[in-house]
Amino acid sequence: MKLATFNINGINSRLDHLLQWLDEARPDVACLQEIKVTDDRFPFEALERAGYGAVVKGQKTWHGVAILARGAEPVVTRRSLPGDPSDSEARYIEAAVDGVLVGCLYLPNGNPWPGPRFDYKQAWFGRFNAHAQALLDSGHPVALIGDYNVVPTDADIYNPASWRRNALLQPEPRAAYAELLGQGWTDALAALYPDDPQWTFWTNLRNRWANDKGMRIDHLLLSSGLAERLVDGGVDRDVRGRPGASDHAPVWIELEDIE
Repeated sequence: MKLATFNINGINSRLDHLLQWLDEARPDVACLQEIKVTDDRFPFEALERAGYGAVVKGQKTWHGVAILARGAEPVVTRRSLPGDPSDSEARYIEAAVDGVLVGCLYLPNGNPWPGPRFDYKQAWFGRFNAHAQALLDSGHPVALIGDYNVVPTDADIYNPASWRRNALLQPEPRAAYAELLGQGWTDALAALYPDDPQWTFWTNLRNRWANDKGMRIDHLLLSSGLAERLVDGGVDRDVRGRPGASDHAPVWIELEDIE
Protein backbone atom coordinates (compact mmCIF):
# COMPACT_ATOMS: atom_id res chain seq x y z
CA MET A 1 0.00 0.00 0.00
CA LYS A 2 1.46 3.32 -1.09
CA LEU A 3 0.51 6.44 0.88
CA ALA A 4 1.47 9.96 -0.14
CA THR A 5 1.06 13.60 0.79
CA PHE A 6 1.24 16.57 -1.55
CA ASN A 7 0.65 20.24 -0.76
CA ILE A 8 -0.59 21.12 -4.23
CA ASN A 9 -0.94 24.88 -3.54
CA GLY A 10 -4.01 25.35 -5.73
CA ILE A 11 -5.49 22.20 -7.27
CA ASN A 12 -7.23 23.76 -10.26
CA SER A 13 -4.23 25.82 -11.29
CA ARG A 14 -1.96 22.77 -10.96
CA LEU A 15 -4.34 20.00 -11.98
CA ASP A 16 -2.11 18.90 -14.88
CA HIS A 17 0.81 18.57 -12.47
CA LEU A 18 -1.29 16.48 -10.11
CA LEU A 19 -2.66 14.19 -12.81
CA GLN A 20 0.81 13.63 -14.26
CA TRP A 21 2.19 12.73 -10.84
CA LEU A 22 -0.71 10.39 -10.06
CA ASP A 23 -0.15 8.60 -13.36
CA GLU A 24 3.58 8.26 -12.69
CA ALA A 25 3.56 7.45 -8.96
CA ARG A 26 0.21 5.63 -8.67
CA PRO A 27 -0.26 6.09 -4.91
CA ASP A 28 -3.08 4.08 -3.38
CA VAL A 29 -3.87 7.02 -1.10
CA ALA A 30 -2.89 10.65 -1.67
CA CYS A 31 -3.55 13.40 0.85
CA LEU A 32 -3.68 16.90 -0.62
CA GLN A 33 -3.37 20.24 1.15
CA GLU A 34 -4.01 23.83 0.11
CA ILE A 35 -6.46 22.82 -2.58
CA LYS A 36 -7.83 26.39 -2.36
CA VAL A 37 -11.27 25.64 -3.79
CA THR A 38 -14.75 25.06 -2.44
CA ASP A 39 -16.16 21.55 -2.68
CA ASP A 40 -18.30 22.42 -5.70
CA ARG A 41 -15.24 23.52 -7.69
CA PHE A 42 -13.13 20.48 -6.85
CA PRO A 43 -12.17 18.47 -10.00
CA PHE A 44 -13.92 15.24 -9.04
CA GLU A 45 -14.57 14.21 -12.64
CA ALA A 46 -10.97 14.64 -13.81
CA LEU A 47 -9.72 12.60 -10.86
CA GLU A 48 -12.36 9.94 -11.46
CA ARG A 49 -11.15 9.60 -15.05
CA ALA A 50 -7.65 9.15 -13.63
CA GLY A 51 -8.95 6.33 -11.44
CA TYR A 52 -9.29 8.12 -8.11
CA GLY A 53 -12.19 8.62 -5.76
CA ALA A 54 -11.99 11.69 -3.54
CA VAL A 55 -13.38 13.23 -0.38
CA VAL A 56 -12.91 16.92 0.25
CA LYS A 57 -13.07 19.65 2.84
CA GLY A 58 -12.74 22.74 0.71
CA GLN A 59 -12.52 26.47 1.29
CA LYS A 60 -12.49 29.43 -1.07
CA THR A 61 -9.08 31.00 -1.71
CA TRP A 62 -7.31 29.44 1.28
CA HIS A 63 -6.55 26.09 2.89
CA GLY A 64 -8.61 23.02 1.98
CA VAL A 65 -7.72 19.32 2.20
CA ALA A 66 -8.63 16.18 0.28
CA ILE A 67 -8.05 12.43 0.38
CA LEU A 68 -7.76 10.52 -2.90
CA ALA A 69 -7.97 6.73 -3.19
CA ARG A 70 -6.99 4.75 -6.29
CA GLY A 71 -9.86 2.59 -7.48
CA ALA A 72 -11.92 3.27 -4.37
CA GLU A 73 -14.11 5.78 -2.59
CA PRO A 74 -12.73 6.88 0.79
CA VAL A 75 -15.27 6.54 3.60
CA VAL A 76 -15.36 9.81 5.52
CA THR A 77 -15.23 9.66 9.30
CA ARG A 78 -14.52 13.35 10.01
CA ARG A 79 -14.49 16.61 8.06
CA SER A 80 -13.02 18.76 10.81
CA LEU A 81 -10.74 18.53 13.81
CA PRO A 82 -12.68 18.13 17.07
CA GLY A 83 -12.35 20.48 20.01
CA ASP A 84 -13.42 23.88 18.65
CA PRO A 85 -16.77 24.16 16.82
CA SER A 86 -16.02 27.81 15.99
CA ASP A 87 -12.95 26.95 13.91
CA SER A 88 -13.98 27.56 10.30
CA GLU A 89 -10.65 26.89 8.56
CA ALA A 90 -10.63 23.78 6.35
CA ARG A 91 -7.57 21.96 7.64
CA TYR A 92 -8.53 18.38 8.47
CA ILE A 93 -10.38 15.47 6.91
CA GLU A 94 -10.36 11.82 7.90
CA ALA A 95 -11.43 8.73 6.00
CA ALA A 96 -11.07 4.95 5.91
CA VAL A 97 -9.34 3.43 2.88
CA ASP A 98 -8.67 -0.29 2.52
CA GLY A 99 -8.69 -0.91 6.26
CA VAL A 100 -6.52 2.09 7.19
CA LEU A 101 -7.85 5.24 8.83
CA VAL A 102 -6.20 8.23 7.16
CA GLY A 103 -6.13 11.71 8.66
CA CYS A 104 -5.15 14.42 6.18
CA LEU A 105 -4.05 17.69 7.77
CA TYR A 106 -2.83 21.15 6.92
CA LEU A 107 -1.50 22.49 10.20
CA PRO A 108 -1.48 26.30 10.51
CA ASN A 109 1.69 28.05 9.42
CA GLY A 110 1.67 30.37 12.42
CA ASN A 111 3.43 33.37 10.93
CA PRO A 112 4.02 36.11 11.80
CA TRP A 113 5.57 35.02 15.07
CA PRO A 114 4.71 36.02 17.71
CA GLY A 115 1.07 36.93 17.21
CA PRO A 116 -2.51 35.68 16.88
CA ARG A 117 -1.73 33.30 14.00
CA PHE A 118 0.96 31.62 16.08
CA ASP A 119 -1.45 31.33 18.98
CA TYR A 120 -3.98 29.72 16.62
CA LYS A 121 -1.28 27.31 15.40
CA GLN A 122 -0.54 26.17 18.92
CA ALA A 123 -4.20 25.84 19.87
CA TRP A 124 -4.83 23.78 16.72
CA PHE A 125 -1.78 21.64 17.47
CA GLY A 126 -3.07 20.96 20.97
CA ARG A 127 -6.43 19.83 19.62
CA PHE A 128 -4.71 17.70 17.00
CA ASN A 129 -2.51 15.96 19.56
CA ALA A 130 -5.53 15.18 21.72
CA HIS A 131 -7.32 13.65 18.73
CA ALA A 132 -4.18 11.76 17.70
CA GLN A 133 -3.99 10.19 21.16
CA ALA A 134 -7.63 9.11 20.91
CA LEU A 135 -6.97 7.53 17.52
CA LEU A 136 -3.92 5.73 18.85
CA ASP A 137 -5.88 4.47 21.83
CA SER A 138 -8.50 3.02 19.46
CA GLY A 139 -6.04 0.37 18.31
CA HIS A 140 -6.96 0.86 14.64
CA PRO A 141 -4.28 1.20 11.94
CA VAL A 142 -3.96 4.96 11.46
CA ALA A 143 -1.83 7.25 9.30
CA LEU A 144 -1.74 11.00 9.99
CA ILE A 145 -0.49 12.57 6.79
CA GLY A 146 0.07 16.11 5.61
CA ASP A 147 1.77 19.46 5.82
CA TYR A 148 2.57 19.89 9.51
CA ASN A 149 4.31 23.24 9.05
CA VAL A 150 6.92 22.14 11.59
CA VAL A 151 10.64 21.63 11.07
CA PRO A 152 11.15 18.99 13.79
CA THR A 153 14.87 19.63 14.42
CA ASP A 154 17.68 21.81 13.12
CA ALA A 155 18.83 18.82 11.06
CA ASP A 156 15.58 19.06 9.07
CA ILE A 157 16.48 22.35 7.37
CA TYR A 158 19.39 23.40 5.19
CA ASN A 159 20.45 26.12 7.63
CA PRO A 160 18.31 27.22 10.58
CA ALA A 161 20.15 30.51 11.16
CA SER A 162 18.00 32.72 8.90
CA TRP A 163 14.75 31.03 10.02
CA ARG A 164 15.05 31.49 13.78
CA ARG A 165 12.13 33.94 13.92
CA ASN A 166 9.92 31.80 11.70
CA ALA A 167 7.00 29.98 13.32
CA LEU A 168 8.05 26.66 11.77
CA LEU A 169 11.15 26.48 13.98
CA GLN A 170 9.84 27.77 17.29
CA PRO A 171 10.26 25.61 20.42
CA GLU A 172 6.51 25.32 21.05
CA PRO A 173 5.50 23.60 17.76
CA ARG A 174 8.64 21.48 17.92
CA ALA A 175 7.64 20.38 21.40
CA ALA A 176 4.12 19.60 20.20
CA TYR A 177 5.53 17.47 17.38
CA ALA A 178 7.84 15.68 19.81
CA GLU A 179 4.79 15.05 22.01
CA LEU A 180 3.13 13.29 19.07
CA LEU A 181 6.11 10.99 18.65
CA GLY A 182 6.08 10.42 22.39
CA GLN A 183 2.52 9.13 22.12
CA GLY A 184 3.86 6.30 19.97
CA TRP A 185 3.59 7.55 16.39
CA THR A 186 6.42 6.80 13.95
CA ASP A 187 7.71 9.56 11.68
CA ALA A 188 8.04 7.37 8.58
CA LEU A 189 10.53 9.44 6.62
CA ALA A 190 12.75 9.98 9.66
CA ALA A 191 12.67 6.25 10.37
CA LEU A 192 13.73 5.46 6.81
CA TYR A 193 16.40 8.18 6.59
CA PRO A 194 17.68 8.77 10.14
CA ASP A 195 20.97 10.29 8.96
CA ASP A 196 19.82 11.91 5.73
CA PRO A 197 16.82 14.23 6.23
CA GLN A 198 14.71 14.49 3.08
CA TRP A 199 13.64 18.01 2.11
CA THR A 200 9.97 18.31 1.16
CA PHE A 201 9.62 22.10 0.74
CA TRP A 202 11.70 24.78 -0.93
CA THR A 203 10.53 28.38 -0.77
CA ASN A 204 10.35 30.24 -4.07
CA LEU A 205 12.34 33.09 -2.54
CA ARG A 206 16.08 33.71 -2.98
CA ASN A 207 16.65 30.90 -5.47
CA ARG A 208 16.45 28.28 -2.74
CA TRP A 209 15.12 25.51 -4.98
CA ALA A 210 17.98 25.86 -7.44
CA ASN A 211 20.46 25.74 -4.55
CA ASP A 212 18.68 22.86 -2.80
CA LYS A 213 18.07 24.90 0.34
CA GLY A 214 15.03 23.06 1.59
CA MET A 215 13.40 21.79 4.73
CA ARG A 216 11.27 18.88 5.94
CA ILE A 217 7.75 19.92 6.94
CA ASP A 218 5.52 17.31 5.23
CA HIS A 219 5.25 14.24 7.44
CA LEU A 220 3.62 10.82 7.48
CA LEU A 221 3.03 9.52 11.01
CA LEU A 222 2.09 5.88 11.49
CA SER A 223 0.52 3.96 14.35
CA SER A 224 2.56 1.01 15.59
CA GLY A 225 0.88 -1.64 13.46
CA LEU A 226 1.45 0.33 10.29
CA ALA A 227 5.00 1.27 11.25
CA GLU A 228 5.85 -2.43 11.38
CA ARG A 229 4.80 -2.67 7.72
CA LEU A 230 6.96 0.27 6.53
CA VAL A 231 9.31 -0.86 3.76
CA ASP A 232 10.14 2.17 1.60
CA GLY A 233 9.57 5.88 1.07
CA GLY A 234 10.93 9.03 -0.47
CA VAL A 235 10.34 12.46 -1.98
CA ASP A 236 9.45 12.99 -5.65
CA ARG A 237 11.79 15.94 -6.02
CA ASP A 238 11.50 16.09 -9.80
CA VAL A 239 7.86 17.19 -9.44
CA ARG A 240 9.03 20.28 -7.53
CA GLY A 241 11.32 21.19 -10.42
CA ARG A 242 8.65 21.28 -13.12
CA PRO A 243 7.52 24.63 -14.56
CA GLY A 244 4.87 26.28 -12.42
CA ALA A 245 5.12 23.62 -9.73
CA SER A 246 4.03 23.84 -6.11
CA ASP A 247 6.75 24.78 -3.65
CA HIS A 248 6.27 21.36 -2.00
CA ALA A 249 7.22 17.99 -3.47
CA PRO A 250 5.08 14.87 -3.06
CA VAL A 251 6.22 12.61 -0.23
CA TRP A 252 5.39 8.90 -0.21
CA ILE A 253 5.83 5.68 1.72
CA GLU A 254 5.10 2.03 1.01
CA LEU A 255 3.60 -0.40 3.49
CA GLU A 256 3.99 -4.13 3.14
CA ASP A 257 0.67 -5.80 2.39
CA ILE A 258 -0.83 -8.06 5.02
CA GLU A 259 -1.09 -11.62 3.74
